Formats: sequence, C-alpha cells, structure tokens
Amino acid sequence: MEKRKIYFDNAATTPVHPKVREKMIRYLTESFGNPSSIHAFGRTVKVDIEEAREVIADFINADPGEIYFTSGGSEANNFALFGISKTEYKESGRTGLVSTSVEHHAVIDSLKELSMSGFVTNLIGVDNQSKIKIDELVNSLNDSVSLVAVIHTNNETGAINDVEKISEIVSGKNSFFHIDAVQGFAKTDIDVKKLNISSMAASGHKIYGPKGVGFLYAKNGTPLSPLIYGGPQERNRRGGTENVAGIMGLAEAVKLAASDMKSNYEVVRALNTYFRESVQNAFNEEVSINTPSDGSPYILSITFREEFFNNDAEAMLMYLDLNGIAASNGAACTSGTLKPSHVILGMGRSAGDASGTLRFSFNPANTKEEIDYTLEAIKKMMSNFRK
Repeated sequence: MEKRKIYFDNAATTPVHPKVREKMIRYLTESFGNPSSIHAFGRTVKVDIEEAREVIADFINADPGEIYFTSGGSEANNFALFGISKTEYKESGRTGLVSTSVEHHAVIDSLKELSMSGFVTNLIGVDNQSKIKIDELVNSLNDSVSLVAVIHTNNETGAINDVEKISEIVSGKNSFFHIDAVQGFAKTDIDVKKLNISSMAASGHKIYGPKGVGFLYAKNGTPLSPLIYGGPQERNRRGGTENVAGIMGLAEAVKLAASDMKSNYEVVRALNTYFRESVQNAFNEEVSINTPSDGSPYILSITFREEFFNNDAEAMLMYLDLNGIAASNGAACTSGTLKPSHVILGMGRSAGDASGTLRFSFNPANTKEEIDYTLEAIKKMMSNFRK
C-alpha cells in the first residue's frame, strides 16, 4: 500500500480557503491602518470591519451590534461565561451555572474557575450519544441559576443537541442561554432569533478561515462585562486593536459558507455514511460508532471495543500518521500523554474504550478513495492490537 497524505482531522482545524487567503493579503499589505485611527488609513479599515460584521450578522439572523470579534472560539466562550455570570451576579445576585459533563474545555475550565469565585456550577449528565439529558436539565433549573451553557455540536462525537427545545426550557426559567457553536457554525443552519439564545461562540479556523479569530454573538439586552480591558473597541466590551486581516478572512469564509453550505453538507454526509458502513462491515460488533445517525456528518467517532482489543490511542494515531493519515482521538494532550476522553467517559464508556476511540473529521475535498486507503490501514493496525 503506497503511502499517501490524507487529512481527516478537520474538526481540529481546516485548511484556509484560497479565496480567504486572497482576501486577507490586502489587509496584511496595503490596508494596514489601525481601525481606531481617525485618518483615512484607519477610517477605511473601520468601514470594512463593520461590513464584515454585517455579513456575519446576516448569516445567523442577528443585528450587527450583537457581533463581537474575538481571538477565537475559546475566548468567545470565556467572554460569554465570565461576562454574563459576573454581570448578572451584580444585577440579581444569582450564582447558579448549569452545563454538561461533555463540554469543550473552554467551557468546563471556565466554569471551574468561576466555581472558585463563589459561583455554584452543576455539570449535568448526557446519554449514550453524548446528548444532554433533558430531564436532568429541567431538575437542575431553579431561581438561583443565571446561565445555562450547552454545546451545539459535540466536538468529539458530532452529536447535535436540540438547542431549540433546550432554549424553551431555559427561557421558561428566566435564565440566560449560551451555546458553543464552534463545530456547528457554518455547517448547519443556525438562526439565533429562531433558537432564542442569549449568546453563541464561533471560530474561523473550523470553516476554512484563519486561526486566531472568531466572534461572540450576544443578544441585545444580555448582561455582558468585558473579558479584556484596554480600549473602547467592540463597543467598549473587548479591548485591543482588532485583528483586521483575520476578521476579513472570517467574513469571507462566511460568505463562502452562505453559498456552499448545503452542497458541502451533502458531499460530507455521503463520505461519512460510506466510512461508517465500511468500518461496520469490516469489524462488526468489535466496534461502536459514537456519532449518532442524526449527528454532524463532519465527524465520525469510532470506538474499538476493549473486549476485543488492547487499546492504545497514542500508538494508533502514530501508526496512522506513519501511513500518512491525520486523525485524532479528541482528547486533550498533556505532557505527551493522551488522557481518556471526558466525553467518551461521560457517555458511560470505560477508560479502555476511550483509549480505543478515534475521531475522523471531514471536509468536502476528501474522497472515498481516501477512506478506502484509511480503512486498509486501520485493518492492518488493529490486527496488532487484537486480543
């Protein structure tokens, strides 16, 4: 089997689209003014940023004034969680925060930090598809809860939560509702008015835009204090000179999504189905598919069950890498050692299963031939781990 170069880690980051790169070059060269400057160099760039804000707002059916540019999804999540909870505490005295056990660490770690400042956090459970348990959510809500934060599309399994249903429950309890849409934004329709959410985090580098830029949508009237101080930018809520090239690249990526999102979805869905069926046919009961059938087609999470294999995620990923295949297991890496995924554990699986979980994530440029090559590599690889 001749070695190839195959990229199946698009949930980690996507390649920058050529049109995005082309758009950004201008703002790295000729249009270099500081948007806060009053001269023509600055004013021109300021106008372009506001046009970019309108593009993004229109895409999610928001008002331009509800879009705040950030350095990415992690900052946007931090901005919402700290900004809403602290401001709401000052205004109402409420300290309760509710989320799930399978959130991205940008949310979980923020909640841990807030809990050390006197906030009462409650991470509720999920089902075996990593979707929030609605009954636990209902039971967790009371008059002390100011904010509920739930992931839209799980970054490890691709499971999509019923945000509209959750929103109805949360708004009925007079709490604010934040969603982490980093993996769902520009891949599926998100209408913030229809969903009736308070805030939403999104990132550029998951949608063929640049790294280091994202945005927070915050509904008008949502209490929100700054996370970063030092200037009047972003309507006095996010200090610091704007990442102009990044913002323009993000807006260009959104424009591309507006025209290509539906066709991209169908291409990727066919790839996901083909990969899913090929793996199931090759391994039968020896594997479990963690991505629900109604989940995001951009992600396919596979667990090689510990009953049949001596799992070692790091060795598996290295084997794939040596064969030119980029994938992940969706777990955080600390000091070079892969920890068992909190998402897979949260679904009720064992540490051994978590160590045998691989995440493949797609873009429309991937092909069935790449899947065939990858499947052959997986078959050879797992023969080395079979009990």
